[in-house]
Amino acid sequence: MNNLTDKHFWADGWKGFEPSKVPDKLFFTKYIPKEVAGKRNFIEIGGFPGTYSVYFHQRFGLDVTLLDFHIDKPIIEQVEEVNHLLKDTIHCIESDFFTFQPEQQYDVVFSSGFIEHFQDTKDVIDRHVKLLSEKGVLLILLPNLRGLNGWLNRIFDKKNYRAHNINSMRLSFLRKIMNETDMQNVTVQYTSKPMLWLATQNRVVKTLVKFGSHLLKLFPIPSRLLSPYIVICGIKRN
Repeated sequence: MNNLTDKHFWADGWKGFEPSKVPDKLFFTKYIPKEVAGKRNFIEIGGFPGTYSVYFHQRFGLDVTLLDFHIDKPIIEQVEEVNHLLKDTIHCIESDFFTFQPEQQYDVVFSSGFIEHFQDTKDVIDRHVKLLSEKGVLLILLPNLRGLNGWLNRIFDKKNYRAHNINSMRLSFLRKIMNETDMQNVTVQYTSKPMLWLATQNRVVKTLVKFGSHLLKLFPIPSRLLSPYIVICGIKRN
């Protein structure tokens, strides 16, 4: 099988979720290609509960669509309400990404924390690119678990760690895939702001992780060891 997770994995992961207001600036804001400004529509792949869809709608005025194989519509409505959006501002498509048949192409295709949950990274990225309109913008974010965050998750949250394809987090591998696509102005890089993250309910461990994150802020250097995320972006050729 290509996927490393199932619906049960995600349904469990979103239990107890409480929507909050999306901030004006997110950790990846400075990595968003300038070409996004002026685009018309946007699709977020695997993005339930739609937090990033809210962000791109509010910041760039994009008509936003959320595609995921697990969508809880009441939660989406709560996200919209908390962020003062009209109901159904986020268009929802509950579908398997690999069987999804789009009725249109999109000016901006985005995913965060998605491609690393599958074995065939090239296939997943290629499917993102196929959704793009001409001169469309691709923006993909994925965690970097080949450094300190990988070590933390491997020790304290093996279930979560095993749900990730660690090989998909190699910059040279990702650059090779992107060079074989119909994309230009391609960038594949580590984010510069270090941060430790761990999905755990253990208060002691959470406190230590939070303290460690504050210490790491003294070393804002993009690297495999310290960077929490990888950013992939590019523009679809004419």
